[in-house]
Amino acid sequence: MTRLLSRTGGWLRSHRLVRAGLSGLTGLLLLAAIGLIGFPFFTDLYQSQVVEGHLAHELRSPRLKSQYVHRDIHQGESLTRIRIPSIGVDTIVVQGTSEGALQAGAGHYPSTPLPCMVGNVAIAGHRTTYGHPFTNLNLLVPGDLIELQTPIGSCTYRVSRPPFSVLPTDTAVADNTPGRYTITLTTCTPEGWATHRLVVKGVMVSRSLKG
Repeated sequence: MTRLLSRTGGWLRSHRLVRAGLSGLTGLLLLAAIGLIGFPFFTDLYQSQVVEGHLAHELRSPRLKSQYVHRDIHQGESLTRIRIPSIGVDTIVVQGTSEGALQAGAGHYPSTPLPCMVGNVAIAGHRTTYGHPFTNLNLLVPGDLIELQTPIGSCTYRVSRPPFSVLPTDTAVADNTPGRYTITLTTCTPEGWATHRLVVKGVMVSRSLKG
């Protein structure tokens, strides 16, 4: 083994280009490792600054209240604050579920009713990045409360069944529930992957709106 190492070292010393290539590869691998470790940190920092700053202020604005009353919320704009006391969730939900919109942490499916309105309100949230508000969605149990604060009032839903998983192609979980006040929360599962969607269902237990 000693002889092999010595011969390898001697060969590398005589081949400068190979040494340079290995050094460059080592540097790239190091940068990649730093990126993988640091990415969640920087996305959390970004989400925290956005939520606690611009989006929280926007949610309280008279302009947004008027837009909410007229059902005219644009992609990426503040829509509601969601609180789930049992798992410590307290974050702003924006309109839309595009990659850009979900950098806020959680987004509302535009094809579903606005929060606190009749029908099935569907909200998606990150589990590992951008504040990862839905990290512990799997810990919810029937009876846990989901609170929404909108520009025109608030409402509360109660989890109606244990969390369950579906394929990403199964969009039926967001289907409307005419005449009923329900909510659907979704996130990726298993944690850190997107092979399935974790789903939580709830029914409204109280509502207080001003608009």
